[in-house]
Amino acid sequence: MKKFLVISLSFILMLPLMERAILFTLFKINQNEISKTICVQRQLINNTCNGRCELQKSLKKLNDNEKDFDNRLKENTHIIYVKSLLETNYSLNVFIFVTKKKFYSTVQKPISIVLYHFRPPSATLLL
Repeated sequence: MKKFLVISLSFILMLPLMERAILFTLFKINQNEISKTICVQRQLINNTCNGRCELQKSLKKLNDNEKDFDNRLKENTHIIYVKSLLETNYSLNVFIFVTKKKFYSTVQKPISIVLYHFRPPSATLLL
């Protein structure tokens, strides 16, 4: 079910990118019917259009829709310029403290020896 959902959503997202290809395939499938019924030059004896005029109209309409959409996006885009009114100069203050390293050594014997490391229980054992 998840695979079907992923495939269908990705196909839906790809539809706007494939509009021209879909339009052209639908035209090729119905070209005979378009040339007989819708074509402007269908009544001419030597008709070489074969419905391509309708394809050109559809492509022009698609281009106009895309341009309108782009224009609407450009109108809704707002550019904001921000200028800082206060200019601050930051200086780097480095404090260096020199300390002597102290090493301690003991002469005494160790009190205890740890032979294992604590390991928390794994998550798979709890399930």
